Amino acid sequence: MCTEILIQNATIVNEGTIYKSDLLMENGFIKKIAAKILADKDTQIIDAKGQFLLPGVIDDQVHFREPGLTHKATIASESKAAVAGGITSFIEMPNTNPPCITQELLEDKFKIAANSSLVNYSFMIGGTNNNLDELLKTNPKTVAGIKLFLGSSTGNMLVDDETFLEKLFSSTNLLISVHCEDETTIQNNLSIYKATYGDDIPIEFHPIIRSEEACYLSSSKAIALAKKTKARLHVFHLSTTKETDLFSNEIPLKDKKITAEVCIHHLWFDDRDYAQKGNFIKWNPAIKTKNDKDGLWNALLDDRIDVIASDHAPHTLAEKNQVYTKAPSGGPLVQHALPAMLEMVHQQKISIEKMVEKMCHNPAILFQIDKRGFIREGYFADLVLVDMNNPWEVTQENILYQCGWSPFEGTTFQSKITHTFVNGNLVYQNENFATDIKGKRLAFNR
Repeated sequence: MCTEILIQNATIVNEGTIYKSDLLMENGFIKKIAAKILADKDTQIIDAKGQFLLPGVIDDQVHFREPGLTHKATIASESKAAVAGGITSFIEMPNTNPPCITQELLEDKFKIAANSSLVNYSFMIGGTNNNLDELLKTNPKTVAGIKLFLGSSTGNMLVDDETFLEKLFSSTNLLISVHCEDETTIQNNLSIYKATYGDDIPIEFHPIIRSEEACYLSSSKAIALAKKTKARLHVFHLSTTKETDLFSNEIPLKDKKITAEVCIHHLWFDDRDYAQKGNFIKWNPAIKTKNDKDGLWNALLDDRIDVIASDHAPHTLAEKNQVYTKAPSGGPLVQHALPAMLEMVHQQKISIEKMVEKMCHNPAILFQIDKRGFIREGYFADLVLVDMNNPWEVTQENILYQCGWSPFEGTTFQSKITHTFVNGNLVYQNENFATDIKGKRLAFNR
């Protein structure tokens, strides 16, 4: 049973507006939003004077590594980092071990999360070149969608059979999310640099190997197929200016059939940062040029890009410290995604209202998530209190990822998350966690 909690004197950011209000939550839901709410004697009161109250962030792309890769991370460890970062719901990817490519394996992941996740959760089922029947069994009301790796994956999850793709796109109404990089282009580029450097290729060639051409070729083909078949397509982690021209801002998000996401690292870093950060900012798709970063920002602000996510993908320090061809791509981000975007608010790169739209409202709209992503009466009380003027430095001592490192180590953020509520429960407060309270499985209005 959830305790009744009253937040007083909050500055609420929601649906394009900023206003001062009280908010009462009870039994997991937002009960009342009003200028002044009187508390019952048993109500817990939190004075939020001077703080911003945001909807909980919904991260539509994470890799929490469980099952099978738990030397890197677990759902328990990474959901703890997520809740400290103001993320109250996540959608996790299928490239675990074994890969999540059957309904049985999918439900196994839901069971793990039910027992260990501090935040709300859903999972994607992964496509292969031959599991169409399994994909079509997916329940649209209880599962986030289908994930296809059209480049850069492990095991049998690289989907490159065009006949299979057309069959899938033609036969499901589920949201299909895709990683778009053309594998043939990448392998051809890689062979050129291996011929010169062997395995120890300098990291600055990463965005040339995983090039603009590789990204655009793959994403443009996926979009053409989606238009042909009328499929619902969501393109993950855009990394180039050129790709942004494939997307539209002419209709509301709820009516779009083709949508796009950008990740924190592609908005924060560019290829000038490889000299200092090395493999710690090695991602797929690669972080590219300043021109690409600027183009992504433009597309985000003019609504060709719909969602900001983390693509949280931890690896151990030992793994990351290997030579180029052996060092895996990806890095941890859920604890620092919201603070990093709030830093961009301070820098006037984006308004706080637009940031909330892209990190909270739009994932809920895009995935049709039930009663989350907004501060509305009757919605789940997934909420975050932020002190916008409380500087702190990312250090090894305050990093919560199981892998123990962050590409933001040494960065000072101006804004600090002080409280995170999940389903009306105060799960995080000033470095303290209520680890006995678990999140819920997301439901979808489809």
